[in-house]
Parts: sequence; C-alpha cells; structure tokens
Amino acid sequence: MERVMRDKKAIAVFLIPSLVLFLLIVIIPIFMSLYYSLMDWDGTRDKVFIGIDNYKNLFSSPSFRKAMINSVIFAGASVFIQLPFSLLLALVLANKVKGERFFVTVFFIPVILASVVIGQLWMRMYNQNYGVINILLKAIGLKEVGSTAWLGDMKTAFIAVLVPVLWQYVGYHMLLFYSGIKSISPEIFEAAKIDGASFWQTSFSITIPMLRQIAMVSVTFAVVGSMKVYDLVKVLTNGGPSGASEVISTLLVRTMFYPGNRFGYGSAMAIVLIVECFVLYLFVGRVFRERGGIPKKRRYHG
Repeated sequence: MERVMRDKKAIAVFLIPSLVLFLLIVIIPIFMSLYYSLMDWDGTRDKVFIGIDNYKNLFSSPSFRKAMINSVIFAGASVFIQLPFSLLLALVLANKVKGERFFVTVFFIPVILASVVIGQLWMRMYNQNYGVINILLKAIGLKEVGSTAWLGDMKTAFIAVLVPVLWQYVGYHMLLFYSGIKSISPEIFEAAKIDGASFWQTSFSITIPMLRQIAMVSVTFAVVGSMKVYDLVKVLTNGGPSGASEVISTLLVRTMFYPGNRFGYGSAMAIVLIVECFVLYLFVGRVFRERGGIPKKRRYHG
C-alpha cells in the first residue's frame, strides 16, 4: 500500500507541469474568449457587456455562414477524398513495392514543409500567365480553360485552395495507415494468400478492418484540422475573392485584428469554432464505437 502511494505521488509530480501548461495555454484562454465574446470590445476601450448579441449577429451574418459552409466542405473533402487516397497509397506501398522506403519519404515531404512555402509553390503553379497548370492545359488544346486565373476567379478560387490543403497532409495520413499495416502480423497475410485471397480481398477483409483505431485517429485529425485550417488559405487567397474561399479562421483573424478590431465578435467566432471541433470529435468517436468490434471471419473466393 505504501509503495502504491509513493507511485501515485511520483506520477502526480510528473503530471503537474503538463497540467499547469495545459491550463495556461488551453483552458484559461478558452474561458477568457468566452468572457470576451459577451462583450462589445475593440481591445483598447472599456468593455461593454452585451450578452449573446455577438452570437446573434454571428449566425445572421452571410459572411460567417459562407465561411462555415466552406469549412464543412474542407472537412468532408478530407474524409472522403484525402483519407481514401492516403489509405490506397499505404496499402500499395506496404505490399512490398520496390523502392518502398523512398516513396514513403517522398509522400511525407509536404507534411514537413512550411505552409508558406507550399502556398508560394502552388501560387506559381496556378499563375495565369506562366503557371504549369495553365501551360499543360494549353498544351493539350484547352486554351480557354488554360487562361483561367485560378486564385482570382470566384468560381475556381475555393477548389484551387482545397487541392493544396488536401495534398499537403496526404503523406501524414498515409504514414499512419502504413505504420498500422506494418504492425499487423505477416502470418495473417500469408494465411490469406494460402486461402487464395487476392490483394483487394485481403485489403478489404483483413487490412482495413484491422486499421479501425488508426482510421478513427485519422478521421478525427482530418475533420478537426480542416475546420481550423488557416495558413494555406491566408497565403493563397486570404479568403478572397469576395469571400469565395473564406473559412472561419481567416474570417476570425480579419475580424479581430483588422479595421474595427472587433475582439468581442471575433471571440464569439472562436468559441463557435471550439464547440464545433469538440462536437465533431465526439461524433467521430461515437461513430467508430458504434461500428466497432472484430469482423466475422470471411471465406475468400478467388
């Protein structure tokens, strides 16, 4: 009993610094934002309590609704486009492809590059006059499409921003899936091959079901990360043109720190964003729990 108490004290000592940092960096700022969201405040003059008026104005604002819709589209594209592609890459690379390590490294490189660097790279690719995308389109005879100002046209700006955002983190999720596949016992795959299972049968009947926990982590990161995406949107379009590529984070920063300095209104946006991320996190966890369990053994038909 005495030893158990000593162990608990030791654990508490090691946890206290992390807990203090968590309180200072996460919990206290959230409550401060909640407090500010109830105020009419520009950051300098005296605060004026206005209750939930900031929230009422927020949900009646067309620009906020547009930003919220764009953020949801980002999250949906991450789950239904980015993650399946990442999983496909992981399945192929983990299947003893020649140059496996090289390709894993190459696909992971965008993850470690600064978002500003990636933004500048894609800006040049999208350039209306000398961008490689328009050059290729003109080379295959699509001269009209090849003259598009991808980041300056309201019809194409959002898609043009969405592509590099998805591209940047494909390698991150691929590495998660790849590591999960490599942790599965090779004997399971050998038994499936003996039963005559093909690559796709093995993937859908064995590999993917055994990646359930990793899939939950990837979906959570993808959804929450998409809801608070900021850097690439800021570099590429700054939410323009005319709000076509606006997301909650860019609108929040512009509201709080640019003409007007509406700190109270911006804090209300921050609270809504935090609540959205938390709700989505709970939703993803619940979906995976309800569909949990070990799949029944299947027979393979070659």
